[in-house]
Amino acid sequence: MTKKTSGLGGRGVSALFGEENIEVESNNSSNGFIEVSINKIDNNKEQPRKNFDDESLMELADSIKEVGILQPITVKEVENGYEIIAGERRWRAARMAGLTTVPVIVKKYSDLEALEASLIENLQRVDLNPLEEALTYKKLSTEFNLSQEEIASRVGKSRAVVANAMRLLNLDSRVQDFVREGRLSNGHARALLGINDGNLQYEAAEKVIEEMLSVRQTEELVKEMNEPKAEEKAPEKKKGIKDPEAVRAYLAIAKDLKSVLGAKVNIKNGKNKGKIEIEYFSEDELERLVGLIKSINY
Repeated sequence: MTKKTSGLGGRGVSALFGEENIEVESNNSSNGFIEVSINKIDNNKEQPRKNFDDESLMELADSIKEVGILQPITVKEVENGYEIIAGERRWRAARMAGLTTVPVIVKKYSDLEALEASLIENLQRVDLNPLEEALTYKKLSTEFNLSQEEIASRVGKSRAVVANAMRLLNLDSRVQDFVREGRLSNGHARALLGINDGNLQYEAAEKVIEEMLSVRQTEELVKEMNEPKAEEKAPEKKKGIKDPEAVRAYLAIAKDLKSVLGAKVNIKNGKNKGKIEIEYFSEDELERLVGLIKSINY
């Protein structure tokens, strides 16, 4: 294939890890990379990104068909071939484009050095979902004994960003799945960390998803669900909903009413009285709800 050197820029891949750390097998190539059979390259099992969007891969594959791979794939030598350190998305797209060879830069890294380089490259260059990012930080911490401050320095982010990302690993595993699937945003997930009970946290997450609550609304929901716990210090003042089980019961009732009415329902319990709120967004919907309520047989 025709090598496109213009896409590498003045610094290229070396800008990620530092010129002094790179040892390249040039194979007489003045460009600093070699062409390798795509079938001799395997993906990195430690790659933090587990989900690759097929549509975006196809777009990249179409681009590769037109102009080739503008930046070599970074690999290390292993038995019977090479293993990817950085550039798995390009490698996958190249396979989709039908390429038989790809340009690579070969680095002589140990397994741990290759893992660290791969993790940091992904954090710098790839749009990981919040859970993938959190797990990558955790791996950097456990595998290399890096502090949050050191991780932040290496990936070019603040320590607060790293700390907040790693906190997501304290979520209930079912809520983590929602984040991983993109059903909950980073902001929603961080708000839900305010609920310590795993089951209650999961039910709150379901409510957020079903009712498409904003981050601000999620924060209010968490505050509301935590109020009974705050009141436990003054039992003589307890009135209304006082424990997580009662909160769970009211959420279940609201969910049942929503399925019957086909509209969002909120149940608010005050000190001496409560309210049932039914939302509607047009006069037609209001007429439908009124008709539905009138038709109920007592």
